Amino acid sequence: MHHVILGAGPAGVIAAETLRKHAPGDTITMVGDEKEPPYSRMAIPYLLIGNVGEHGTYLRKSLTHFDDLKVEMVHGQAVGVDAKARTVTLDNGKVLNFDRLLIATGSRPASPPIPGMDLPGIHPCWTMDDARAIMQRATQGARVLQMGAGFIGCIIMEALAARGVKLSVVEMGDRMVPRMMGPTAGNMIKQWCEAKGVEVFTKTKVEAIEKGDAGAPLKVRLSNGKTMDVDLVISATGVKPAIGFLENSGVTCLQGVLTDEHLQTNVPGIYAAGDCAEAFDKVSNKTIISAIQPNAAEQARVAALNMVGRTTALKGVTQINVLDTLGLISTSFGNWEGVPGGEHVELTDASAGRHLSLQFKDDVLVGCNSVGWTDHVGVMRGLVEGQIHLGAWKDTLKQDPTRLMDAYLASAQAQSGWNGAQDERRR
Repeated sequence: MHHVILGAGPAGVIAAETLRKHAPGDTITMVGDEKEPPYSRMAIPYLLIGNVGEHGTYLRKSLTHFDDLKVEMVHGQAVGVDAKARTVTLDNGKVLNFDRLLIATGSRPASPPIPGMDLPGIHPCWTMDDARAIMQRATQGARVLQMGAGFIGCIIMEALAARGVKLSVVEMGDRMVPRMMGPTAGNMIKQWCEAKGVEVFTKTKVEAIEKGDAGAPLKVRLSNGKTMDVDLVISATGVKPAIGFLENSGVTCLQGVLTDEHLQTNVPGIYAAGDCAEAFDKVSNKTIISAIQPNAAEQARVAALNMVGRTTALKGVTQINVLDTLGLISTSFGNWEGVPGGEHVELTDASAGRHLSLQFKDDVLVGCNSVGWTDHVGVMRGLVEGQIHLGAWKDTLKQDPTRLMDAYLASAQAQSGWNGAQDERRR
């Protein structure tokens, strides 16, 4: 049996290790499109800060790890898949035959259609080459403009601020992290960043980037009428699944590669995992892409087990974001924006920089987010992912949202006891 894995990120690595553990005699080929050993993109900000060197970003510290596992590493990028012929074509012309295929190609930065985006000194913060280029320019006192203040953007911003640059952030949304925070929470994060010396423009776009004069490499024109001279522009305007090579392959794609509970696509023997996979989420009751590393790891494990005939179902997709923005902790779980017909409660202490929002559907907590509220973060996640019925505790939480721990202990134990009683009746 020949297993081909497209992608050498966290999903690809864990899939290869799982395959080798359960199929010691099978052939495994992993395709990566970067020259470095497999590494974690989430470690790049720590590289920028200086907390780790390049070796510290590697997913496995031994440089012979994949040789030891007898996993063949192939450098290249997939440009086509023929599901009927069971072949993958790479950009170097090489054709790989497969019995089982895992698509774990992750995401690619989305480049906004702005004049001047191809000028030197404009970079996403996505690859090791990007990190090297950024470190050359993002020196103490350098003028840096970052486009985008989403989740990834805030992580990059933290690293840039630690390098001592003069940082400005432009976000087209009406608040920071608009895809994980409501208006109150997002604006609290903005105020925090401004107090830390970061210039933040919301409801603003970059209209054009031009070559600067002798005093600055780049000149940036904003939609608010402001023009800025900068040394470096960081593009953090979002990512999209890297699945263009699947066009006309026969593999069904929506936003990502559509999978079932076994991470198998519509084509038997072809699977997907990680940031490119669209999997079912039991909390929102729909298929979603949840581009976080814990999901990539679990999806890869489940896909690999099914690839070797060990039928395993994905329990669900984790919708969880915990963000440290210049020392301010914020969280987002599940349907933080609420659901139709649902109820919600908010508690805000602006003077203390704390905010808590809970979203309910019937007596189940379906989502929540918080700013500066580090108490019971695990409890919030447990209530949302466990879909625990709160009963009368829902009304208690609507009166006092801080009683999350009490609600969890009482409701989780009650639900566990009810489930146990149901199991006893079935015997």
